[in-house]
Amino acid sequence: MTEIQKNGPPPIEVRGLRKVFRQATTGQSVVAIDRLDLTIASREVVAIVGQTGCGKSTFFDLMIGLEAPTDGSIRIGGKSPYADFDFFRGHMATVFQQDRLLPWRSALDNAKLPLELIGHSEEEQRERALSWLKRLGLENFTNAYPHELSGGMRQRVAIARAFSVQPQILLADEAFGHLDEVTAAELRETFLSLTRETGATAILITHQLEEAIAVGDRIAVFGQSARLLADIHVAQWPPSEYGTLREAIQWTLQNQRPDPRLAQAPSAAAQSH
Repeated sequence: MTEIQKNGPPPIEVRGLRKVFRQATTGQSVVAIDRLDLTIASREVVAIVGQTGCGKSTFFDLMIGLEAPTDGSIRIGGKSPYADFDFFRGHMATVFQQDRLLPWRSALDNAKLPLELIGHSEEEQRERALSWLKRLGLENFTNAYPHELSGGMRQRVAIARAFSVQPQILLADEAFGHLDEVTAAELRETFLSLTRETGATAILITHQLEEAIAVGDRIAVFGQSARLLADIHVAQWPPSEYGTLREAIQWTLQNQRPDPRLAQAPSAAAQSH
Protein backbone atom coordinates (compact mmCIF):
# COMPACT_ATOMS: atom_id res chain seq x y z
CA MET A 1 0.00 0.00 0.00
CA THR A 2 1.39 3.39 -1.01
CA GLU A 3 1.52 6.49 1.18
CA ILE A 4 -1.28 7.96 -0.92
CA GLN A 5 -3.55 4.99 -0.24
CA LYS A 6 -2.81 5.10 3.50
CA ASN A 7 -3.00 8.85 4.13
CA GLY A 8 -4.79 10.22 1.09
CA PRO A 9 -3.73 13.19 -1.03
CA PRO A 10 -3.83 16.67 0.54
CA PRO A 11 -6.91 18.79 -0.17
CA ILE A 12 -6.80 21.40 -2.91
CA GLU A 13 -7.78 24.91 -1.80
CA VAL A 14 -8.39 27.65 -4.34
CA ARG A 15 -8.91 31.08 -2.81
CA GLY A 16 -9.65 34.33 -4.63
CA LEU A 17 -7.90 33.01 -7.73
CA ARG A 18 -7.47 35.59 -10.44
CA LYS A 19 -5.60 35.40 -13.74
CA VAL A 20 -5.32 38.36 -16.09
CA PHE A 21 -3.60 38.27 -19.48
CA ARG A 22 -2.51 41.33 -21.42
CA GLN A 23 -2.99 41.15 -25.18
CA ALA A 24 0.26 41.86 -26.97
CA THR A 25 -1.34 43.66 -29.93
CA THR A 26 -3.85 45.92 -28.16
CA GLY A 27 -2.45 46.06 -24.64
CA GLN A 28 -5.92 45.32 -23.30
CA SER A 29 -6.35 43.15 -20.21
CA VAL A 30 -8.34 39.94 -20.46
CA VAL A 31 -9.64 38.43 -17.21
CA ALA A 32 -9.48 34.67 -17.68
CA ILE A 33 -10.28 33.80 -14.04
CA ASP A 34 -11.93 36.23 -11.66
CA ARG A 35 -11.91 35.51 -7.91
CA LEU A 36 -12.49 31.76 -8.00
CA ASP A 37 -13.02 29.94 -4.70
CA LEU A 38 -13.06 26.14 -4.82
CA THR A 39 -12.13 23.37 -2.38
CA ILE A 40 -11.51 19.80 -3.50
CA ALA A 41 -11.29 17.15 -0.81
CA SER A 42 -8.84 14.27 -0.70
CA ARG A 43 -9.77 11.46 -3.14
CA GLU A 44 -12.60 13.45 -4.74
CA VAL A 45 -13.22 13.25 -8.46
CA VAL A 46 -14.34 16.65 -9.72
CA ALA A 47 -15.47 17.38 -13.27
CA ILE A 48 -15.25 20.97 -14.50
CA VAL A 49 -17.59 22.00 -17.30
CA GLY A 50 -18.02 25.30 -19.07
CA GLN A 51 -18.33 26.91 -22.45
CA THR A 52 -15.32 27.58 -24.66
CA GLY A 53 -13.30 30.50 -23.34
CA CYS A 54 -14.61 30.32 -19.78
CA GLY A 55 -11.19 29.77 -18.20
CA LYS A 56 -11.14 25.97 -17.85
CA SER A 57 -7.82 25.51 -19.61
CA THR A 58 -6.29 28.49 -17.81
CA PHE A 59 -7.29 26.90 -14.50
CA PHE A 60 -5.67 23.65 -15.69
CA ASP A 61 -2.42 25.49 -16.48
CA LEU A 62 -2.46 27.14 -13.04
CA MET A 63 -3.12 23.80 -11.36
CA ILE A 64 -0.09 22.14 -12.97
CA GLY A 65 2.14 25.13 -12.29
CA LEU A 66 2.66 26.36 -15.85
CA GLU A 67 1.30 29.80 -14.98
CA ALA A 68 1.42 31.95 -11.85
CA PRO A 69 -1.81 33.48 -10.52
CA THR A 70 -2.20 37.23 -10.94
CA ASP A 71 -3.82 37.26 -7.51
CA GLY A 72 -5.18 34.76 -5.02
CA SER A 73 -3.79 31.27 -4.57
CA ILE A 74 -3.91 27.56 -5.18
CA ARG A 75 -2.64 25.58 -2.19
CA ILE A 76 -2.16 21.82 -2.16
CA GLY A 77 -1.06 20.63 1.24
CA GLY A 78 0.15 24.16 1.91
CA LYS A 79 2.26 24.31 -1.26
CA SER A 80 1.82 26.22 -4.51
CA PRO A 81 1.94 24.38 -7.87
CA TYR A 82 3.85 27.32 -9.39
CA ALA A 83 6.16 28.40 -6.57
CA ASP A 84 6.85 24.80 -5.50
CA PHE A 85 6.89 23.33 -9.01
CA ASP A 86 9.70 20.84 -8.38
CA PHE A 87 7.98 19.47 -5.28
CA PHE A 88 5.04 18.25 -7.36
CA ARG A 89 7.17 16.18 -9.74
CA GLY A 90 5.91 12.67 -9.15
CA HIS A 91 2.99 13.89 -7.04
CA MET A 92 0.87 15.18 -9.91
CA ALA A 93 0.19 13.68 -13.35
CA THR A 94 -1.71 14.85 -16.41
CA VAL A 95 -3.61 13.27 -19.28
CA PHE A 96 -4.23 15.56 -22.26
CA GLN A 97 -6.64 15.38 -25.19
CA GLN A 98 -3.73 14.48 -27.43
CA ASP A 99 -1.71 11.55 -26.14
CA ARG A 100 1.60 13.44 -26.54
CA LEU A 101 3.55 10.22 -26.96
CA LEU A 102 7.08 10.55 -28.31
CA PRO A 103 7.01 8.87 -31.76
CA TRP A 104 10.55 7.48 -31.48
CA ARG A 105 9.82 5.69 -28.19
CA SER A 106 7.94 2.42 -27.77
CA ALA A 107 4.82 2.14 -25.62
CA LEU A 108 6.98 0.88 -22.76
CA ASP A 109 9.53 3.67 -23.12
CA ASN A 110 6.76 6.26 -23.28
CA ALA A 111 5.05 4.87 -20.19
CA LYS A 112 8.26 4.96 -18.18
CA LEU A 113 9.35 8.44 -19.33
CA PRO A 114 8.21 10.38 -16.22
CA LEU A 115 9.89 7.80 -13.98
CA GLU A 116 13.08 8.28 -15.97
CA LEU A 117 12.85 12.06 -15.54
CA ILE A 118 12.22 11.75 -11.81
CA GLY A 119 15.29 9.54 -11.48
CA HIS A 120 13.97 6.10 -10.57
CA SER A 121 16.19 3.11 -11.25
CA GLU A 122 15.93 1.42 -14.65
CA GLU A 123 14.52 -1.70 -12.97
CA GLU A 124 11.76 0.23 -11.21
CA GLN A 125 10.97 2.22 -14.35
CA ARG A 126 10.47 -0.97 -16.34
CA GLU A 127 8.57 -2.79 -13.58
CA ARG A 128 6.09 0.03 -12.97
CA ALA A 129 5.56 0.85 -16.64
CA LEU A 130 4.98 -2.81 -17.57
CA SER A 131 2.57 -3.24 -14.69
CA TRP A 132 0.41 -0.32 -15.78
CA LEU A 133 0.51 -1.19 -19.47
CA LYS A 134 -0.66 -4.69 -18.54
CA ARG A 135 -3.48 -3.34 -16.40
CA LEU A 136 -4.59 -1.23 -19.34
CA GLY A 137 -4.65 -4.24 -21.65
CA LEU A 138 -1.47 -3.44 -23.57
CA GLU A 139 0.78 -6.29 -22.43
CA ASN A 140 1.11 -7.48 -26.06
CA PHE A 141 1.98 -4.02 -27.38
CA THR A 142 4.76 -2.88 -25.06
CA ASN A 143 7.29 -2.75 -27.90
CA ALA A 144 4.94 -1.10 -30.40
CA TYR A 145 5.52 2.48 -31.50
CA PRO A 146 2.77 5.13 -31.46
CA HIS A 147 2.16 4.94 -35.23
CA GLU A 148 1.41 1.23 -34.81
CA LEU A 149 -1.34 1.84 -32.23
CA SER A 150 -4.94 3.00 -32.57
CA GLY A 151 -6.07 6.26 -31.01
CA GLY A 152 -7.62 4.45 -28.07
CA MET A 153 -4.50 2.38 -27.50
CA ARG A 154 -2.29 5.46 -27.59
CA GLN A 155 -4.49 7.10 -24.98
CA ARG A 156 -4.17 3.96 -22.85
CA VAL A 157 -0.39 4.38 -23.00
CA ALA A 158 -0.85 8.01 -21.92
CA ILE A 159 -2.99 6.87 -18.97
CA ALA A 160 -0.40 4.23 -18.02
CA ARG A 161 2.28 6.94 -18.17
CA ALA A 162 0.24 9.09 -15.76
CA PHE A 163 -0.49 6.31 -13.25
CA SER A 164 3.08 4.97 -13.34
CA VAL A 165 4.30 7.80 -11.08
CA GLN A 166 1.66 6.86 -8.46
CA PRO A 167 0.40 10.45 -8.39
CA GLN A 168 -1.55 12.04 -5.57
CA ILE A 169 -3.43 14.21 -8.03
CA LEU A 170 -4.52 13.43 -11.59
CA LEU A 171 -5.61 16.09 -14.05
CA ALA A 172 -7.30 15.25 -17.34
CA ASP A 173 -8.00 17.93 -19.95
CA GLU A 174 -10.60 16.74 -22.49
CA ALA A 175 -8.80 13.40 -22.29
CA PHE A 176 -11.51 11.31 -23.97
CA GLY A 177 -13.36 13.82 -26.14
CA HIS A 178 -11.52 12.99 -29.37
CA LEU A 179 -12.28 9.26 -29.22
CA ASP A 180 -15.30 7.43 -30.59
CA GLU A 181 -18.16 7.07 -28.11
CA VAL A 182 -17.62 3.39 -27.28
CA THR A 183 -13.85 3.76 -26.74
CA ALA A 184 -14.32 6.97 -24.76
CA ALA A 185 -16.87 5.35 -22.43
CA GLU A 186 -14.59 2.36 -21.87
CA LEU A 187 -11.56 4.52 -21.11
CA ARG A 188 -13.56 6.81 -18.78
CA GLU A 189 -14.66 3.77 -16.80
CA THR A 190 -11.09 2.45 -16.67
CA PHE A 191 -9.67 5.81 -15.64
CA LEU A 192 -12.27 6.23 -12.90
CA SER A 193 -11.77 2.69 -11.59
CA LEU A 194 -7.99 3.12 -11.39
CA THR A 195 -8.36 6.52 -9.76
CA ARG A 196 -10.60 5.04 -7.06
CA GLU A 197 -8.30 2.07 -6.57
CA THR A 198 -5.15 4.16 -6.16
CA GLY A 199 -6.84 6.71 -3.90
CA ALA A 200 -5.85 9.71 -6.00
CA THR A 201 -7.72 12.99 -6.31
CA ALA A 202 -8.80 13.72 -9.88
CA ILE A 203 -9.86 16.83 -11.77
CA LEU A 204 -11.36 16.31 -15.22
CA ILE A 205 -11.98 19.21 -17.56
CA THR A 206 -14.62 18.42 -20.15
CA HIS A 207 -17.22 20.01 -22.40
CA GLN A 208 -19.34 16.86 -22.43
CA LEU A 209 -22.04 16.92 -19.77
CA GLU A 210 -22.66 13.17 -19.98
CA GLU A 211 -18.99 12.58 -19.21
CA ALA A 212 -19.08 14.96 -16.26
CA ILE A 213 -22.14 13.24 -14.80
CA ALA A 214 -20.67 9.78 -15.39
CA VAL A 215 -17.33 10.34 -13.66
CA GLY A 216 -17.65 13.17 -11.17
CA ASP A 217 -18.36 13.05 -7.45
CA ARG A 218 -18.91 16.76 -8.04
CA ILE A 219 -19.44 18.92 -11.08
CA ALA A 220 -18.14 22.49 -10.98
CA VAL A 221 -19.95 24.59 -13.57
CA PHE A 222 -17.82 27.51 -14.75
CA GLY A 223 -19.32 30.66 -16.19
CA GLN A 224 -17.34 33.36 -17.95
CA SER A 225 -14.00 34.17 -16.27
CA ALA A 226 -14.35 30.88 -14.33
CA ARG A 227 -17.14 32.22 -12.15
CA LEU A 228 -18.49 29.25 -10.20
CA LEU A 229 -22.12 29.07 -11.29
CA ALA A 230 -22.90 25.75 -9.60
CA ASP A 231 -21.20 23.11 -7.46
CA ILE A 232 -23.16 19.90 -7.91
CA HIS A 233 -22.88 16.75 -5.79
CA VAL A 234 -23.79 14.04 -8.25
CA ALA A 235 -24.72 11.49 -5.55
CA GLN A 236 -27.73 13.67 -4.69
CA TRP A 237 -29.17 12.91 -8.14
CA PRO A 238 -30.48 9.39 -8.82
CA PRO A 239 -29.62 8.04 -12.29
CA SER A 240 -33.28 8.34 -13.29
CA GLU A 241 -32.91 12.13 -12.94
CA TYR A 242 -29.67 12.49 -14.92
CA GLY A 243 -31.64 13.82 -17.89
CA THR A 244 -33.02 16.62 -15.73
CA LEU A 245 -29.56 17.29 -14.30
CA ARG A 246 -28.10 17.58 -17.77
CA GLU A 247 -30.84 20.01 -18.83
CA ALA A 248 -30.29 22.11 -15.70
CA ILE A 249 -26.54 22.34 -16.32
CA GLN A 250 -27.15 23.25 -19.96
CA TRP A 251 -29.61 25.99 -18.92
CA THR A 252 -27.07 27.27 -16.38
CA LEU A 253 -24.36 27.53 -19.02
CA GLN A 254 -26.63 29.21 -21.55
CA ASN A 255 -28.00 31.77 -19.09
CA GLN A 256 -24.86 32.24 -16.97
CA ARG A 257 -26.81 31.81 -13.75
CA PRO A 258 -27.84 28.72 -11.75
CA ASP A 259 -30.91 26.83 -12.88
CA PRO A 260 -33.32 26.73 -9.89
CA ARG A 261 -33.58 22.96 -10.30
CA LEU A 262 -29.98 22.59 -9.13
CA ALA A 263 -30.95 23.86 -5.68
CA GLN A 264 -33.60 21.17 -5.42
CA ALA A 265 -31.66 17.96 -6.03
CA PRO A 266 -34.09 15.02 -5.78
CA SER A 267 -32.15 13.25 -3.03
CA ALA A 268 -30.92 16.35 -1.21
CA ALA A 269 -33.80 16.45 1.23
CA ALA A 270 -33.53 12.75 1.98
CA GLN A 271 -29.78 12.97 2.59
CA SER A 272 -30.20 15.87 5.03
CA HIS A 273 -32.23 13.73 7.45
